[in-house]
Amino acid sequence: MIPYGHQSINEDDIQAVSEVLQSDWLTQGPKVDEFEKSLADYCGAKHAVVFCNGTAALQAAYFAAGFQPGDEFITSPMTFAATSNAGIWQGGKPVFADIDSATGNMDPEKILPLINDKTKAIVPIDYSGNPVDLKRILQIAKDHGLIVIEDSCHALGASLDGRKIGSLSDMTVFSFHPVKPITTGEGGAVTTDNDAYTEKLRLFRTHGITKKDFVNESHGPWYYEMQFLSQNYRITDFQCALGLSQMKKLDGFIERRNKIASRYVEGFAGVDALRTVQVSSNSISGWHLYPILLQGVWKEKRKKVFEELRAAGIGVQVHYIPVHLHPYYQECGYRRDSCPQAEAFYEAEISLPIYPGLTEDQQDFVITKFREILNNNY
Repeated sequence: MIPYGHQSINEDDIQAVSEVLQSDWLTQGPKVDEFEKSLADYCGAKHAVVFCNGTAALQAAYFAAGFQPGDEFITSPMTFAATSNAGIWQGGKPVFADIDSATGNMDPEKILPLINDKTKAIVPIDYSGNPVDLKRILQIAKDHGLIVIEDSCHALGASLDGRKIGSLSDMTVFSFHPVKPITTGEGGAVTTDNDAYTEKLRLFRTHGITKKDFVNESHGPWYYEMQFLSQNYRITDFQCALGLSQMKKLDGFIERRNKIASRYVEGFAGVDALRTVQVSSNSISGWHLYPILLQGVWKEKRKKVFEELRAAGIGVQVHYIPVHLHPYYQECGYRRDSCPQAEAFYEAEISLPIYPGLTEDQQDFVITKFREILNNNY
C-alpha cells in the first residue's frame, strides 16, 4: 500500500537518536534547547518552545493567550479537531468561519461578521501546508485588538512573501507527527517573538511549576512553586535529537514535496473531473497534503472512487470531516449547513500520496490508476 504520507528517516537520524540514548540526558537535557534554537532560527522567530505533541502546543498557546471561560476564538472547520478541542480545554468557545473553496483555507471576509466583544483570537489553519491569507487576517486582528494563533501544523518550511511561516503571527503552532514536514515521532512547538508568551508556554509545559519569580518566600535552593494548573507536556531529548537531524533536511523535503505536487498537476492536465487547491504566487506551500477535489457529478461517486483507489493499493485519505459536523460539536449546538463551502469541500476531497520518499514510479502509478478509475466509471 502506498500511504498518503510517511516519515523519511535515514541513518543520520538513527545515529542522532542513538547518541542521545547513550548519553546522560534522556529528557529535560541540552537537545531540547538545541532543537528550540534550530526551529526559531529557521523560522525567523525570537523563541520556540517544544512540546510532546501538536495538540499540547495548541493548548499551551491558548493558555499563553490568556483564554478564560466565555472567550471565543474564530477558526476554520477544515482542520483536525485538535485545533478547536485544545481551545475548549482552556475554556474557549470555537466559532467557525467558512473557507475559501479555492484554497481550503479560512476566508478572511467570513471572519468579520463573527467578531464580537467575546472574541479573543483568530486561529487560522494553513490547510495542506498552503499559507493562509495572513496579511488580511493580521490586519483584521489589529483593527479589533485580537491575537492571531496560527495553526501551522501542516506548514513548517512553507513561506509567505519571502518569510518563513512561524515568524508572522503572534504565535505559530507546529506538529512533528510522522506524516508532517519533519518528525520527532510525536511532538509539537510554538514559535513567537513575545517574551511573556514564551514564559507562559514554558511553564505550561511542566505542570505550571517555576523555580523563579516566586509568589511566596523561598524556603531554600530546592524551592519551587506550582503557580497554575497544568500537566506534563514535555518532549524527550532523543525526540529532539531526531528533530535536529530532520531540520537539516527540511528544505530538501519541501523542495521534493513541491516537485511531487507539480508532477500531479502535469499528470492530471486536461482531466476536468479533478482540481486541486490554489497556491498564491507569493507563497511556497509545504504540501503536507495533496488534496484533489472531484468536480460535478464525480462528487457523487467519491466513495466508489476512494474504494477503488484503496483496492489498487493506494492509501488515499480524506481531509477533513468539518469539525462542526462531529457528534460532539453537534451536541454542543453547532449546525450543519453553517459552513457550506467547507462542507462542499469535504464532500469532494480525496488526499493523494505525497511525501519525500514517494518515487516517480509510485506517483506515476497513482496518476495512471486514478485516470483509469475515472475512465471506467464515466
